[in-house]
Amino acid sequence: MHPVGKIVVAGLALVVFGGTAYGYVNLNALDEVTRDSVIDGATETRPGEQPADGSLDVLLVGRDSRSDNQGHPLPPEVLRELRAGANGDDLTDTLIVLRIPNGSKEVKAFSIPRDSYVSMPGGKGKINAAFGRAKAAEARRLRNAGESDKAKIDQGALTAGRRATRQAVEDLTGVRIDHFAEVNLLSFYDISNAIGGVDVCLKEATKDKNSGADFPAGPQRVSGADALAFVRQRDGLPGTDFARVRRQQVFLAGLARQVLSAGTLADPGKLSDLIGAVKRSVVLDDSWNLLDFVAQMRGVSGGGIRFATIPVVNVDYRYSTTDPRATAVQVDPVAVRAFAASLIGSAAPAKPATPPVTVDVSNASPRAGLAARVAGFLVQHGFTQGGTENAATRRTSLVRFGPGLAERGAEVAKLLGGLATQQSASVPAGHIEVVLGTVYAGPGVAAGGGAPAGEGDEPITSDGVVCVN
Repeated sequence: MHPVGKIVVAGLALVVFGGTAYGYVNLNALDEVTRDSVIDGATETRPGEQPADGSLDVLLVGRDSRSDNQGHPLPPEVLRELRAGANGDDLTDTLIVLRIPNGSKEVKAFSIPRDSYVSMPGGKGKINAAFGRAKAAEARRLRNAGESDKAKIDQGALTAGRRATRQAVEDLTGVRIDHFAEVNLLSFYDISNAIGGVDVCLKEATKDKNSGADFPAGPQRVSGADALAFVRQRDGLPGTDFARVRRQQVFLAGLARQVLSAGTLADPGKLSDLIGAVKRSVVLDDSWNLLDFVAQMRGVSGGGIRFATIPVVNVDYRYSTTDPRATAVQVDPVAVRAFAASLIGSAAPAKPATPPVTVDVSNASPRAGLAARVAGFLVQHGFTQGGTENAATRRTSLVRFGPGLAERGAEVAKLLGGLATQQSASVPAGHIEVVLGTVYAGPGVAAGGGAPAGEGDEPITSDGVVCVN
């Protein structure tokens, strides 16, 4: 997941969260920020309104764009400083939703992995491709309709891409997006320097030539190109993209503390630089009244932001029948919607009542603790935990069930990433047996049941510095 959106849009959100008198007055300077028609007019949240779904929800999007809001290429010196090539693309590599419950000063932020495999117009695909698909389609439509003004075509295509991204997030999460903010590389560059760096902590020293990361172990402050390298590194980290998600979350937590500190909010120069960076490179939906937002958010503290990631089914989902090397992140929309609802205390959607089914899990792989992790994952999905044990090594995985449990067995197989199934009279009544082979790559492979955070990882909040890999 690309770091830019998470870090920089947070700079905007956290500036307005600050709500000091000085910050409130100077938000008038944000009148020049770029706007776009991203939110449907019929569902706009009006000033002072309490959203009907119980939460004000802001979608933060980071786009790997090498141009500014006017379409001008970023200066070569900036690209060199960020160790970014000259070519960008139309992927939204960061998607994060801020949920702000009605009447609450506690903000919940959750990440959506960029490779989440979802349904969207044009067919299923990775969620970060929604922007590019819609952008290209709208550009073609406008040209075919006779439009020749390049500026109009470009703007119409960008609007379509942003709206498609918003819709894809709403469809997956069940959350109605009230406001939208988008950033690019320039935003990150300017904002990370404007605030004077962010405090982070690493469990071990790390070095990676692709991202430019070269950090010692322990607490440290990063800014500019080093900050980008910190949140961008993927190679050499356990869990690759998901380890990077956790890196980005602790960085954003540190950014919250830094922006909301007296050293930033009470410093006219720093606050001016921060607002200037937002004006140059952030795009907001055209219905977002920032002054009203400040009034609603006044009182949010530096420790009042908690970070999470949506639940996933399989981090190594082989979705293509023609290219076995193609992978994505498999997600269950029902589970994702229940997760998003739980962040504001809403009840999860009720499931039809079904007889209890016990699942016994055998680990036929060399991964220690795999059976227990998979069993715990299945308990979260309504199954009763049975026995867990190690078994003789085998390569493939299998789900076995007795007569009458074919449907529930297929459900287990799907939850675990699409395993083979087999009906067997030897399976006890009311039980399903799962055997996990050496090539198993579903939930539980990484500690934490396939989720980004491992067992024993500290929850990430903006209240303090958490050491990560």
